[in-house]
Amino acid sequence: MIDARSLTSDVQLRIATLDDAPALADAQIESREHLAPWEPERADKWFTPAGQAERLVYQLERHKNGLVVPWVLAEGDRIVGAITLSDLVPGPFRSASVGYWVGVNAIGRGLATLAVEAVAEIADKQLKLHRIEASTLTNNVASQRVLQRTDFEQIGFAPTYLHIGGKWEDCNLYQRILNNREPGA
Repeated sequence: MIDARSLTSDVQLRIATLDDAPALADAQIESREHLAPWEPERADKWFTPAGQAERLVYQLERHKNGLVVPWVLAEGDRIVGAITLSDLVPGPFRSASVGYWVGVNAIGRGLATLAVEAVAEIADKQLKLHRIEASTLTNNVASQRVLQRTDFEQIGFAPTYLHIGGKWEDCNLYQRILNNREPGA
């Protein structure tokens, strides 16, 4: 069981629940323009409670199966961001990918950095992973700074890696080695 934890005095990192769908829809609407350059094109349904509920059902089922850990950054009853560990691979690889976003009205508070650091600690201590990886569009300097501040190192460049905003975009690839212990130890 992964417990919730405080990132700041008023923002909590906790596992997403189906009850978060309306607040996630509100956060997505509020930050639609801000997030658009960094995300795939989204159908209008994405920005509705029903669309977010559909996404959460999928994520929570994968969470039950140990493939994903979906967190939200909750400030009271508002969602101000999210972070997800996905593609958890056990065995000798012991790795996962991390992705995150912070809403337009929560930028500049260090929440992405705090969330990435907290998730890295959970990935190491609780999930017993060896490494986590991330990618950013080459022009997403803010996200690159978050990764650099949280001890990720750039390990590569991937041309036409993600389909964002209706076209294939190049990405920088990053990883953070969490530990060098034996798998599962």
